[in-house]
Amino acid sequence: MNIAEIVRFALRGVAANKLRSSLTMLGILIGVAAVILLVAVGNGSAKAVSDQIAALGTNTLTVSSRAGGLTMGVADALVDPVLAPDVKSVSPVVSAAAAVAYGGTSYDVGSFVGTTPGYFAATNSPVSAGAVFGADDNAQGRRVVVIGQTVADSLFPGTDAIGQQVTVGGALFTVTGVLAQKSSSVGGSDADDTAIAPITAVRQVLTGYGTLSSILVEAADSPKVGAAEAQITTILDRRVPAGYRIRSAEQLLDTQAGTADTFTTLLGAVAAISLLVGGIGTTNIMLVTVTERTREIGIRKALGAPRRTILTQFLIEATLLSFLGGGLGVAAALIAARFSIAGVTPIVVPGSVALALGVSVVIGLFFGGLPAARAARLRPIDALRYE
Repeated sequence: MNIAEIVRFALRGVAANKLRSSLTMLGILIGVAAVILLVAVGNGSAKAVSDQIAALGTNTLTVSSRAGGLTMGVADALVDPVLAPDVKSVSPVVSAAAAVAYGGTSYDVGSFVGTTPGYFAATNSPVSAGAVFGADDNAQGRRVVVIGQTVADSLFPGTDAIGQQVTVGGALFTVTGVLAQKSSSVGGSDADDTAIAPITAVRQVLTGYGTLSSILVEAADSPKVGAAEAQITTILDRRVPAGYRIRSAEQLLDTQAGTADTFTTLLGAVAAISLLVGGIGTTNIMLVTVTERTREIGIRKALGAPRRTILTQFLIEATLLSFLGGGLGVAAALIAARFSIAGVTPIVVPGSVALALGVSVVIGLFFGGLPAARAARLRPIDALRYE
């Protein structure tokens, strides 16, 4: 019996009980789809976070202090062409939770930031309409604000936000610009859910004149980030004895990459369990199939079918079930990946598709091996006497 005939017999065996075969493939389908989709969610989440960090600029440093030692005086001291020649700009930052109201609509902004004009360039935050505030606005404490796209859509749907007055903390702020839409968001964090105003106005209206939330330092260019960090460290050691922390965008990216790899591996491992369960289901179904077809096996062996033919047929049946289930699982995962999941856009990696499909075939061979070997070992006389 040639291989074509063996495959034909295997296909006939799979089609003999369509419901049972469909349920077996469903188990493999769910496992393969889960592996591909969860890995895609992990990759999508990692890319979204990476994009948000990269949007801050690769040549930025963020200074923070839990002890509250950051003041405007410290920020001013970092702008020193002699002690810190590789520092391009310094932006003191205060942030607060604030509700922005316009007309009868109120919106809770995720991040209401008070800072200086250099913040926009340092964080790569251009405007899509209007203009950012200038140094004179900050010096005079003018109550002007630049809002993110989410805030603009919430307060001014279908209308132009530029020149409108909004109420923040009981004070009127004039909208001078709308930020260009960011390309990334992850989970419940929206990069466009922000508002930026002069730090003098924000301290007067919202935060008071206490310590700063952080200081954003922009190096002259990316290769000089290390030198700039060393220079501001020398200044901060003298001015912030309570302690501080400096984080660069590259450090954040490295930390995020490690966390994302662990997260994606964990998701893939959890999904692989369902694929393993599907393989066990294949073994169970093939054992039942062998038991039901014991007399058929005996007749074929009595007519001269060699052991390897019986073994090959049942291995092909198990592999077909796994391969077809795996193929349908890949299709289901690719369709599901077109939709956002928990605020994350999945990114399917071709390697995960090939791996999941390959594993499904291996599962068919591995878990189908025991039933196939059992069928091949049957003695013709015992098989023919089976009731």
